[in-house]
Amino acid sequence: MEHLRERAPGQSNRMKIRFGYELVYSYPQPVPMIFMLHVHPSRAADLLRPDRMGIDPKVPIDAYTDLFGNTCTRIVAPPGTIRITADGLIEDSGLPEPAFEEAQENPVESLPHETLMYLLGSRYCETQMLMDEAWRLFGHLTPGWSRLQAVMDFAHQHIAFGYHFAHPSKTAFEAYSQRQGVCRDFAHLAITLLRCLNIPARYCTGYLGDIGVPVTDAPMDFAGWLEAYVGGAWHTFDPRNNQRRIGRILIARGRDAADVAISTGFGPNYLQVFKVWTDEVKKQSAAAQAYN
Repeated sequence: MEHLRERAPGQSNRMKIRFGYELVYSYPQPVPMIFMLHVHPSRAADLLRPDRMGIDPKVPIDAYTDLFGNTCTRIVAPPGTIRITADGLIEDSGLPEPAFEEAQENPVESLPHETLMYLLGSRYCETQMLMDEAWRLFGHLTPGWSRLQAVMDFAHQHIAFGYHFAHPSKTAFEAYSQRQGVCRDFAHLAITLLRCLNIPARYCTGYLGDIGVPVTDAPMDFAGWLEAYVGGAWHTFDPRNNQRRIGRILIARGRDAADVAISTGFGPNYLQVFKVWTDEVKKQSAAAQAYN
């Protein structure tokens, strides 16, 4: 039975969210790996307990920041099985993501230089394949936040969600044609349509728990969404869920999912265990705290 996580009247909106993962891989030989699993540096100030990566067996770790500002971890995995875990705690506003309905689209000639790459086609976002369709569907709409929302509404309604529809090579055009996919496919389609309309858009991945919405029985997974540049700033949009959500935790941003893979292996590797969690930490009553 679905139930809704609600906050009692008078409670502060601010909340604590526990988040983390357990991943187990097996390797027939030594394999260099890159992981992109740390919370994005833009949320570092909110961390109450860092999401330190634990690796068993222990191996040397090398961390770096990529061209998009994401934190990456390099290792050489030894032959056999390796377990990678983290368990962090973060403070969140507890408020739904804001909407800026008066925000206007920025003409291409006035866009900041660093946003221009997010107008171009990329590995999973083939703008040349959807250009005509984007203008047919949305070219007649008034530019601005409402047109961006119309793109989200379209992607949300056009694609049927199902984990069995997931495919690592599926592109935005294929998702558009097949009309089925997972959260990354919703995001790729919306990103591509926005870029066709001269609106910079980039792919995001991270944690998104069932906070403030009906709780589902589906296993927790990392989530994919997008940020679009409108009104002179980047704003979050989520065509899969198509609503302003509470407790979204960013891990990485890039042109599309190819830039933000949770793991990249340079040799044979097999994912054996995959667990993700992100849940609000419920406050204890004063009596319970005294007892503890």
